[in-house]
Amino acid sequence: MKNNLEYRRATIDDLELLVKTRIEVLRAANKLDKSVDMSEVMQQSSEYYSKALVNGSHTAYLVFDGEKFIGAGGVSYYRVMSTYHNQTGEKAYIMNMYTLPEYRRQGIAFKTLDLLVKDAKKRDIVEISLEATDMGRALYEKYGFEKMKNEMELNK
Repeated sequence: MKNNLEYRRATIDDLELLVKTRIEVLRAANKLDKSVDMSEVMQQSSEYYSKALVNGSHTAYLVFDGEKFIGAGGVSYYRVMSTYHNQTGEKAYIMNMYTLPEYRRQGIAFKTLDLLVKDAKKRDIVEISLEATDMGRALYEKYGFEKMKNEMELNK
């Protein structure tokens, strides 16, 4: 692993880079080429980050090798009605995990994931989830994430 990597918590000043990375993640995860119009997603992502970074409902980490951006990850915070197992109803959703191809398999995503999980745990959040792509599944399992058994989703 590179020794001069910098893991930095994103601020509103990183808005452009965060939106750009979001689009890269979505293109990769959905196997979309450059011809697919992502302008609406860009606009909505910009609006989301503009609010969420300021009000604390999203934390993102950016990874740099010197001046070169090489990776990122984020966690969104939200609240649902409390349950017996989650009495505050606070939840965290990890998203936008990305590392440049030439930097993969060096522990960068694992460290980014660890920073995000620690951020959530500092907030006393007990439910942390994510959606795993085939490429990322081994990383998340290595960290300790398990496939959810009771979750269902309506895709209509």
